[in-house]
Amino acid sequence: MHLLRFLQLFAFLFSLSAAGESAWNGHTLPGSQTPAPFTPYFVPAGAKGYDSSSPLVHYSGKWSDSYSAGFVGKTLRWTSASKAAVTFTFTGTGIEWFGSVDKRHGIAYVYLDGKRVDRVDTYSLIARKQQRIFWDFDLPYGKHTIKIVHSGKKSSKATGRIVDIDAFVVTQGSRRTAPLQPVSAPATGQNLVAAPAQSSAQWTLKQQGTTGVHAMQLAIISSSHAIVMDKVEHNPLTIDGHPAWGALYNLNTHAVKPLHVRSNSFCAGGTFLANGTLINVGGNPVVEDRTAAADFGDVDGLQSVRIFEPCNEDDADSCDLFEDHARVRLASPRWYNTVLRISDGSAMIMGGSTKGGWINNATTNNPTIEYFPPKNIHGSNGLPIHSTFLIDTLNSNLFPIAFSLPDKRVFVAANRDAMIYDWQANTEQRLPQIPNGVRVTYPMTGTAVLLPLSPDNDYTPEILLCGGSIVDDSKPSWEISAQDAASAQCSRLVLNAAGIQAGWQVEQMPAARTMLDAVLLPNGDVVLVNGAGSGISGYGNVRAQVGASNADNPVLSPVLYRP
Repeated sequence: MHLLRFLQLFAFLFSLSAAGESAWNGHTLPGSQTPAPFTPYFVPAGAKGYDSSSPLVHYSGKWSDSYSAGFVGKTLRWTSASKAAVTFTFTGTGIEWFGSVDKRHGIAYVYLDGKRVDRVDTYSLIARKQQRIFWDFDLPYGKHTIKIVHSGKKSSKATGRIVDIDAFVVTQGSRRTAPLQPVSAPATGQNLVAAPAQSSAQWTLKQQGTTGVHAMQLAIISSSHAIVMDKVEHNPLTIDGHPAWGALYNLNTHAVKPLHVRSNSFCAGGTFLANGTLINVGGNPVVEDRTAAADFGDVDGLQSVRIFEPCNEDDADSCDLFEDHARVRLASPRWYNTVLRISDGSAMIMGGSTKGGWINNATTNNPTIEYFPPKNIHGSNGLPIHSTFLIDTLNSNLFPIAFSLPDKRVFVAANRDAMIYDWQANTEQRLPQIPNGVRVTYPMTGTAVLLPLSPDNDYTPEILLCGGSIVDDSKPSWEISAQDAASAQCSRLVLNAAGIQAGWQVEQMPAARTMLDAVLLPNGDVVLVNGAGSGISGYGNVRAQVGASNADNPVLSPVLYRP
């Protein structure tokens, strides 16, 4: 009977994996580690592709047809004639033009709804097919017309003036809803109040540009630029003939520069070193469908170290990431690790899983700490240092919460537990357990801040933990539901002898939240925002999913916490 149940569960889980072809959580698809040609052409859900031979695509001037298995629909239409044009009318919120690039290609003008919006040079030293030549995903919902006109020009290096059309992809979208309005919530306790306080408050968003890659991680690196990191993904911005998953965004001009990310940065951690260098470490070897780091010459991001040195150039033309896997890499694989700058200015890299997963377990756990640059400390010779805490906190212990403290030690929380780690002595001081069984780290994700340090209390550190879940992390996924209630608990602990003796002080938010964010304001208050009222982190794992989400009941009201 037990064997039959196991086989039924295995078949169920395998069918889910095969249906969605999910690879983010440790499933390695056939061929995903074999390098193969890759093209940016992609039609996601909610979009529709139109081949160059579609009757809805209209041409004027002299155009010729070419046929190849390397083209979308095996057909492509091209021209060298000045002022030859193609028009395509569509209904939606976005448009992409795909074509070929090589040394024989020239320059075209792009018009949207009668207005010239871009000058595109399709010259490339390397010949590539099915390339994303132009894209705009920010159109208001409705009917639009894209027109591409041959300029009759070419760049100085080009040997020809070809402009071609392989396909268009339309993001169908939908009518946008009314602008967001603040939502009031009942205040609970003297410290937690609904925000904004005045119901008449309104705000709007104004878009100035686009990053070209999704902002899985984002950091301001100078007065003029932000760095944006994603996982290997079908992003519209391309580099070296494939989608980019890293970019620099100019805060002043809104220009975007793609970065050379050599490995898959999904599930990575990062921090700034004391000299301003940004490191991004760990990751994942594969992602969904046929897009894998293997397509770009690398099969594993788990031990990667991506380095971005300080760059103060106004245009950032010479700024890029550095990766050299043969010379610079982590000592062990890490997925969902925490990276923290410590008192000597280096980075402490803590925990994670040795491969992609969901809830951690003893077979995948990486219960160690290492440093970058590597340290020969406690006889480690630069290799990982064992942490009993990271074993005791299984299973829900990924992305541990960590803060550097004034006495050079480190506060760490994982699952339901907390400690102060002395990295110089390699000792763990265990703290009182987080009250009421609340778990605060992935996938039972809560949030935390180190409250402001003040001379009034001799810079005594105090930690605030909010949200998370009381779901049993030993349960299998099919016994967990996206409707399981999140936690409304906030807990504070003063990190001195008296505070530790007194234990965690507990308050309640107006609403339960998991996957929330805490933002420390200049006046010392804390804004708690976002999150779900039920479920846990991840996707495609639990019962009663919303789409593929493991969580439900989004919490739309921000809360102001006054310490």
